[in-house]
Amino acid sequence: MDTAPTRQDAVRDAAASGIPAALADLGALVRIPSIAFPGFDVSEVQRSAEAVAALVEELGLFESVEIRRAAIPGSEEVGQPAVLATRVARNGRPTILLYAHHDVQPVGDESLWESEPFAPTVRGGRLYGRGAADDKAGVMAHVAALRAVKHALGDEFDLGVALFIEGEEEAGSRSFAQFLADNAEALRADVIVVADSGNWDARTPALTVSLRGNTRFTLRVQTLDHASHSGMFGGAVPDAMMATVKLLATLWDDDGAVAVEGLTERDAETPAYTEETLRDEAGLPPGVSPVGRGTILSRIWNKPSITVTGIDAPSVANASNTLTPAVSVVISARVAPGQPAREAYSAIEAHLREHAPFGAQLTFTDQDYGDAFLVDTSGWAVATALQSMHEAYGVEPVEIGVGGSIPFIADLVREFPGAQILVTGVEDPHARAHSPNESLHLDTFRNAVLAEALLLEKLDARTVA
Repeated sequence: MDTAPTRQDAVRDAAASGIPAALADLGALVRIPSIAFPGFDVSEVQRSAEAVAALVEELGLFESVEIRRAAIPGSEEVGQPAVLATRVARNGRPTILLYAHHDVQPVGDESLWESEPFAPTVRGGRLYGRGAADDKAGVMAHVAALRAVKHALGDEFDLGVALFIEGEEEAGSRSFAQFLADNAEALRADVIVVADSGNWDARTPALTVSLRGNTRFTLRVQTLDHASHSGMFGGAVPDAMMATVKLLATLWDDDGAVAVEGLTERDAETPAYTEETLRDEAGLPPGVSPVGRGTILSRIWNKPSITVTGIDAPSVANASNTLTPAVSVVISARVAPGQPAREAYSAIEAHLREHAPFGAQLTFTDQDYGDAFLVDTSGWAVATALQSMHEAYGVEPVEIGVGGSIPFIADLVREFPGAQILVTGVEDPHARAHSPNESLHLDTFRNAVLAEALLLEKLDARTVA
């Protein structure tokens, strides 16, 4: 006996048939070098916003689709263009806010790319290109899922939807909080999906339930008023590089674990994860050992880390026999869930001042802070999202922590305290976001689109008080 197709069947069929068009549109977005960092062509970020807005307009779902900017607090500048689209819920349905960002990281050393960064290339079941995973795939997961439910449900689709595609996430989301304040009513929702995280692996979906916070700053170490001859004064006068090396070394103990008093850890169990997997996913070669103590995932998810991400000093090409008077470094710290980022920064600054060798003069500038995030997993939206992932991937989803940070989530929590926030993603551990040869696993993308389409269908069947 034949069984009539269900709403879910229709959504599945529509999601599957829409993948080729979604990947073509993703490729077109990847071709736009939408880098929002200072010094890059901001007209490309505008062009990217316009391309996203056109895709959203074509959906025919929204009552309003606009490109908007917000002021950067404490500055006369405005932020980069974001796409905001809204439709009001009907018949007592909830409203969902879908977030992603259309700006991307700079390409770095282009010689390390195996294909052009902004020429999307498919090989080995992956789509290569800057932004192919982070986060233009997130943008297209939203668009493709909405296409699927519109095609499958037509006029029966009553869910309220707000779509917010940011244009400066990689550059620090400097206008994000102001954008939320300016557009609070348009963005207000019962459920928020942030499609900017990853999955357990290429086959296993994940819901991110914890994120470390972060603090970043520039440290200048000065020991001399001017450069001096290293032969004439070396051995009696401390140069800034020597002082910087000795100072930075105090940040870690002999195991490579952070050794800063006042930085906290979160006590939480982690799933099994082997050193072999770490080596494969992180690119850790034979002979180089992991650092830290405890389970590997506890080190990544629940403990602080400190990384020197940049240094200004004489280059190898310009090296001369002189004592360097001053060195500047950028220090990026990840903060364990549960500790405010500003508190962590204060602990690191106090440590560095206390351990400054030879009376070296320290200057701290360009401080930046982002608080950690912990999900309340008891909400109905979490259960619905996990069910949708299971149905889409055919595998039980995993609740994961992430060592990285999404600082603006703290702004979402503050502005919309009643909303349930779901952090999802289309990346797998081999996506290499922010690195050369960034890529998207195509089967993961297909499943992620279906999972979100099924989530939309389930929410559309739900009424709220």
